[in-house]
Amino acid sequence: MKDRLFEQPIEKQFEFDEQVAAVFDDMIERSVPFYRENLDLIVQLLLRRIKPGMRIVDLGSSTGLLMIELARRCRVDAEFIGIDNAPAMIELARKKAQALDAAVAFVCEDLMAYDFSGSDIVIANYTLQFIRPVVRNNVVKKIHDSLKPGGMFVCSEKVLMEDKWLNKQIIDIYYDYKKVQGYSETEIMRKREALENVLIPYTIAENRSMLKEAGFETVDTVFQWGNFVTMIAAKRG
Repeated sequence: MKDRLFEQPIEKQFEFDEQVAAVFDDMIERSVPFYRENLDLIVQLLLRRIKPGMRIVDLGSSTGLLMIELARRCRVDAEFIGIDNAPAMIELARKKAQALDAAVAFVCEDLMAYDFSGSDIVIANYTLQFIRPVVRNNVVKKIHDSLKPGGMFVCSEKVLMEDKWLNKQIIDIYYDYKKVQGYSETEIMRKREALENVLIPYTIAENRSMLKEAGFETVDTVFQWGNFVTMIAAKRG
């Protein structure tokens, strides 16, 4: 379904409810530059990593796009779990997994309450940015501690530039990108207002520092377009 949520005036802050779930796939593909290409890059990398018996967990799995694609293309027996606290997202993800015969368990839980210890790979694509900064470090620490030695954390985030002039230019370029994707100026502004104080991005340096403080041995950037970045952090083996 095409994303037309913000054609009408907003009445509340952004949340992942039934309305968002219904249009989420279209929304994210039109809102995140090279979303499909980056998803494919992540899948290709993980397919080279996954071995029989491994547990792969996606935090904030939304409608299950990444996990379903990964499970369908994986040729070894591994465990795939998607965790999201939005019932509408989980319901849609389960329906898609069933329709596509993808062996993914989608769980409706708060990621801080759910025990995903013993994981080999944890993914959080555009998830941490929605977690309040006061507890974000605790979430990343839990992710690190839940991974087995040598485990991998894949993290995609919207980021801020450290240079104020550059940050403004990137925001303006992204604004133009969304217009090319078919969003009107009114829709863009309404969504920005809805996300204010809900999506709180860090700089790349701040994200890297947070990952290092949590205990990750290495942190590498594998993709970036403007203010969208994918980083991979490795736990010491």
